[in-house]
Amino acid sequence: MKTIRKFTIAGALCLSLFSAVSISCSDDNDLPIGQETTIVNHKNAKTSFINVKGTDFAYRSWGKDGGIPLVLLPGTGGSMDDWDPVVTDGLAKEYKLIIFDNKGVASSKGATPNTIQAMANDAIDFIKAMNLGKVNIMGFSMGGFVAQRIVLTDPELINKIILADSGPKGAIGLSNLPNIIAGSAGLSPEDSYLKFGFTDSQSSIASGKSSYARVHQRIIDRDPVLSDASSSAQFTAVLTWAQPDPGALDEIKAIKKPVLIVHGDQDLPISIQNAYNMKQNLENAMLLEFSDSGHAAFYQNYETFLTKAIAFLAP
Repeated sequence: MKTIRKFTIAGALCLSLFSAVSISCSDDNDLPIGQETTIVNHKNAKTSFINVKGTDFAYRSWGKDGGIPLVLLPGTGGSMDDWDPVVTDGLAKEYKLIIFDNKGVASSKGATPNTIQAMANDAIDFIKAMNLGKVNIMGFSMGGFVAQRIVLTDPELINKIILADSGPKGAIGLSNLPNIIAGSAGLSPEDSYLKFGFTDSQSSIASGKSSYARVHQRIIDRDPVLSDASSSAQFTAVLTWAQPDPGALDEIKAIKKPVLIVHGDQDLPISIQNAYNMKQNLENAMLLEFSDSGHAAFYQNYETFLTKAIAFLAP
């Protein structure tokens, strides 16, 4: 259990991005004197709660009204505060954005399930309880596993899917996760973030440090750290997903919705080969591959990612 908690808190970015609090500055210095309008963004979006089949789910929503909403699904250990604001706020300029803590995670109540399918079922229940209608979904790493199960379970609920540094069942490299985590023992949270999310090049490390700082900009109403029970349940679900499954690629052929696959060519826990395999077996998919990029490829290359993602999600 202690090992699992280190995996979560230290930001073993194999499947999530986690960090500690830092001070931030306001973005609203240019507002006219006397104007009290607050620009809602990642740093100040209010945490709200909705009861879903007897369980309170925490969520935040902001962005452009109208159109099809975009729901984000984080990786293992990730909560609402683990998304890079430059990505969330960038997406929110064009779409109504919803981030949330799935059952048992951070601010949400209940017990975290230990299977990807159960997580997908809970996410479906949340989306329906929010009365969002048809939605676009984006899953990062484990969130991408959940996204696949959502669309396979309730395809009519989903419009388009973005899978960021994720993979199918039996994803190549994922079963080595315990060894990868063990290799990060003793690293600081920032160094762990850099090890799992970025490469050894100077430019990638610089991007990682900037991302790490941005993730900590929110200083009020932050989510609590995941409990040991939630971390353990998620880790179990991920390692189960990692088990070889000869029918996995055939299964995802049933996904007919448009899919944007985003992957770093040097992703440590989830090999780029997984992106190639998904591209070849999804009927309506496109691949955005980033060079000199690790597991947080879409954070390192956020400008290009946002341009491509926003165009992909357009009606």
